[in-house]
Amino acid sequence: MAKKKFKIKAGDKVVVIAGKDKGKVGKVLKVLPEEERVIIEGVRIVKKHLKPSQKYPEGGIIEREAPIHISNVMLADPKDGKPTRVGIKFENGKKIRYAKRSGSVIDEISKPAGR
Repeated sequence: MAKKKFKIKAGDKVVVIAGKDKGKVGKVLKVLPEEERVIIEGVRIVKKHLKPSQKYPEGGIIEREAPIHISNVMLADPKDGKPTRVGIKFENGKKIRYAKRSGSVIDEISKPAGR
């Protein structure tokens, strides 16, 4: 099965639009395309019980971010921070992501190395 492409990338500022964390804003730490989920800094904090290991010799309970479905988040508009859809357009031969709400440019999309 081919990987799905999402308009949200790691490092983007997003707003949670559904669920118990609705309204929270955070930075995307990681996109999990196979699971259609994202991990957002400071959102959906869960307690994880760990057995003692080399990394955590004490073991115990730690708090960490859990993945949230990508349909429950929207990009925050760079101008006012409100949720916006993302558009892609070509300008001067370059692919550009922009906020549909305000029209402001988010970033330029470059092809990954090796393609």
